[in-house]
Amino acid sequence: MDIIATLRESIGADAVHGPDEADFPRHRRDFLNETPAGVALLGVAYPRDTAQVSAILKACNAAGIAVQPQGGMTGLAGGGVPHMPCLVLSLERMRAILEVDPDASTMTVEAGVVLETVQKAADDAGFLFPLDLGGRGSAQIGGNASTNAGGNRVLRYGMMRDLILGVEAVLADGTVMRSLNKMVKNNAGYDLKHLFIGSEGTLGIITRLVLRLFPKPRSIATALVALDDYPAVLELLRRAKHGFGATLSAFEVMWPDFYRLGTTALGRQAPLPHGHGVYVLIETMGTDEDADRARFEEVLGQIAEDGIARDAVIAQSDTQTQALWAIRDCPGEFPKIFWPQISFDVSLPTGEIGDRVPELRERLERRWPGVRTVFFGHVADSNLHLSVRLDMDPMPVHAIDDLVYSAIGEWGGSISAEHGIGTVKREFLHHSRTAEELALMRLLKTTLDPNGILNPGKVI
Repeated sequence: MDIIATLRESIGADAVHGPDEADFPRHRRDFLNETPAGVALLGVAYPRDTAQVSAILKACNAAGIAVQPQGGMTGLAGGGVPHMPCLVLSLERMRAILEVDPDASTMTVEAGVVLETVQKAADDAGFLFPLDLGGRGSAQIGGNASTNAGGNRVLRYGMMRDLILGVEAVLADGTVMRSLNKMVKNNAGYDLKHLFIGSEGTLGIITRLVLRLFPKPRSIATALVALDDYPAVLELLRRAKHGFGATLSAFEVMWPDFYRLGTTALGRQAPLPHGHGVYVLIETMGTDEDADRARFEEVLGQIAEDGIARDAVIAQSDTQTQALWAIRDCPGEFPKIFWPQISFDVSLPTGEIGDRVPELRERLERRWPGVRTVFFGHVADSNLHLSVRLDMDPMPVHAIDDLVYSAIGEWGGSISAEHGIGTVKREFLHHSRTAEELALMRLLKTTLDPNGILNPGKVI
């Protein structure tokens, strides 16, 4: 069966590119991972609506042809990267914002809308869509949903799962599952949207979403704080939660190795001197600019007076705020200064992270003397990031992965906090999931995708 000819007949020749004309390079890699050499792609389909997605899956399921769903390809775990012969299904043409409902505080969008476009549309309507991450200008909202993206504001607003009220998804056989709910309260049976959020396109392809919108903040206060050690970080977090309450929106921790890369190594002037034990970027978002600013300065002032903070700088303008965030967002610039490297996105109980960082560093150094590590993360929501660089060509990627993920499993953490499983972490999933959980995941996959055509080789 010629699947390309079949699809051209059903959805139009302009929506299906065969292997002789497809722009394959951009469909073969994400930020870190690429399709193995020798793996041929059958073509790329660019559906314009849900009906076309349904037709594509119905035809591929009948023919037993694997389908690789793709969004903006900003992922880090290989979830959108083809690893076997397949048809790529790109959602990039499904980019309509269908409705903004100010009364329900929702926005209904197609899956291919870019995150930054959603943010701007919400802002134009007088609202905030709070999901934010470094790939905002390329990442598509459907991909954010399928990976349950996290980002910088999880502390206040939750993961992507918490920002979605309704979902429309297409199953492997082409069945369209519509659950475009706008209500916060809806306990009418199973909440089926959660089958698709975070499942990386292995159970169905998300085509439309109903997103939650929030009041637009009228004030933002940002500071960088230097502390002696991790116990001081925990005390700062406790004081910040009590002092700022629900306005606390970000609490980003940077160890000295990371802080040096984000400042002097990239040619930036360090806003606080090097030499402190740890640095924290803290931010609040409120509704009363004068009162919020006064409260921010009061709480931080008391923290400094009590000897918890050793030094601090409060942003006095949007430009200074952006400069502080640029330090925290510097991993996107690692190819300039810290490359090649292996990145990790894990989670551990917040109170344990301070002990685990030096222990993990020591394990890596004992195994590979001279290894370089940088630690940072949204630790208030238990998320720790680690980048590892070793002057070996090639680097022993699998061995390093195994050491890190084994340690995380030993300590009761998760091998993936916000980046997903994809192919990169698939063989290590047992460190964070029990045999019973894995069996249930496989049962769900078999039930919803009995022919195994949806994003094969990923997650489970």
